Amino acid sequence: MTQDTNFYIAFASVSLFALTLTAYTIVRMWNQWIDLKRAELHNYQDDNNYNSPSPMSRIEVADLKERVRKLEAIAAGIDI
Repeated sequence: MTQDTNFYIAFASVSLFALTLTAYTIVRMWNQWIDLKRAELHNYQDDNNYNSPSPMSRIEVADLKERVRKLEAIAAGIDI
């Protein structure tokens, strides 16, 4: 009779330990996933802030396109 009681106590202890370890692992993985999503969101916001061109850079790009168009016309022998 005492062996049965010890067996059940040991089995319950091991089961409780396994359940606690599983719950701890799941919570830790959840927190790391949340941290990953926060980092992705932060990087996405940083990228959007730096990718918006200023009006001055748009003017410079338009000027460069016009120069390239003129150079291509000169290379093709077309008088502008």
